[in-house]
Amino acid sequence: MRPASVGFQCPECVRAGNAGVRRPRGGAALRSTGRRFGPVTAVLIALNVAVALATAVSAVLAGRNPVRSFGSPLLDEFAISPAAVDAGEWWRVVTSTFTHVSPVHLVLNMLALLIFGSELERLLGRGRYLTVYLVSALGGAASLQLFGAYFQGVVGASGAIYGLLGAFGVVLVAQKQDLRGLLTLLGINLVISFLPGVSLLGHLGGLVAGAAAAGVLVLFRRRRTAAVAGIAVLVVVLLVLLLGGLR
Repeated sequence: MRPASVGFQCPECVRAGNAGVRRPRGGAALRSTGRRFGPVTAVLIALNVAVALATAVSAVLAGRNPVRSFGSPLLDEFAISPAAVDAGEWWRVVTSTFTHVSPVHLVLNMLALLIFGSELERLLGRGRYLTVYLVSALGGAASLQLFGAYFQGVVGASGAIYGLLGAFGVVLVAQKQDLRGLLTLLGINLVISFLPGVSLLGHLGGLVAGAAAAGVLVLFRRRRTAAVAGIAVLVVVLLVLLLGGLR
C-alpha cells in the first residue's frame, strides 16, 4: 500500500490512475498559440512570415535591400497581375496572397489578421473561417483581373483580410449586434485604400467576396449541403471572372 492524500492506495490503483494522465509533449508553445488565437489563424500568419523571409533572402542573393524587397526576384515571381494570369500563371492568385513588399506591410496585415481572424475563427469555426479567407483572396484577385492595370503586379493579404471584415459584418448582423464600431474601422481603412501604392480594387473585391461567402455560410449554417453548394457557385463565378477572359 502507498500513502495518499486521503488514506492509502494500492500500487495497482496508482498505476491505473496515472494511465489516464496526459504526459507533456514538445511543441507546447505552438499549441498554446493555436489555442489562444486559433490554429488556422496561427498557420496563416506562419505562412506569411515564411514567405516574407524567403523573399528577403531572395533579395539578398540578388544584391538588393531585403528590408524593402521590391527588387526581390521571388516577389516578382509571386506577384499577381492581369497579364500574368492571362499568360496562364494562375498560381499567382495563391502566392500573391502570402507575399508582402516590406516588414511594415507584413506587420500591419498580420496584426489585422491576428485581431479579426482569431475572433472570426472562434465565431465561424475552423473550416468556415478558412473558406471565407480563401474565397476573399479569390475575390480580390478577380477584381484586380477585371479592373486593375494590366501589367501592374500586386501582392499582400489585404484582400483576404478585408474579406474577413466583410464576413465579420455579416456575422454581427446575424447576431443583431451593433455595427457602428466595425463600420467606422472599415471606413477608415477604405480611405487609406485610396493612398498611392495601395490596392483599392483588391480590398473591395475581397470585402465583397468575404461578405458573400459569410452570408452563404450563415444563411445555411444548419444545412451543410446547401452551404457547400452555395460556396461552390460563388467560387465558380469568381473563377470565371478571373480566368474567363472577360476583361
